[in-house]
Amino acid sequence: MKTKIALFLGLLLAANVSFADLKVGVVNIPAVLEKAPQAEKAKKRLEQEFKPRDNQLVSQQKDIQSMQEKLKKDASVMGESQRNKLEGELQNKIRDAKRSQQEFSEDFNARRNDELGKLQKRIVESIRAIAKDQEFDLILTDGVIYSSPQMDITSQLQQKLSTMPE
Repeated sequence: MKTKIALFLGLLLAANVSFADLKVGVVNIPAVLEKAPQAEKAKKRLEQEFKPRDNQLVSQQKDIQSMQEKLKKDASVMGESQRNKLEGELQNKIRDAKRSQQEFSEDFNARRNDELGKLQKRIVESIRAIAKDQEFDLILTDGVIYSSPQMDITSQLQQKLSTMPE
């Protein structure tokens, strides 16, 4: 029994010694995504790409609103067939606007995810480069509750990303 305890204590001591020279770093990914110049440029590209379609959706909504106001205002003086025709046109415009909005959302989300995927790939490459250059054994990202400031390499990663070409 004493030999088992001695063996256990010896293994525990050996494990502590082998972990003593372990170099660990921590990265705050949300902070990196917020400050990365590539993220800002991707946002501007998305805005530029989707601005015309967004303007078209706004225009459709204004047309629908003006038709609704016309129908509300003139419904009492319109003939039944004329009112039914206007209501049918209004329903078609509403249906088309909903379809256009859904397509816009799907396309925008797909492009945003594509841009985010490219940025995440660059971030991972940069983290690996920092880990290799500074000989880190382990770098942690999400799920870290606390780390000492000496372990945080977020600013190094942000600096590396700012020097990377687009």
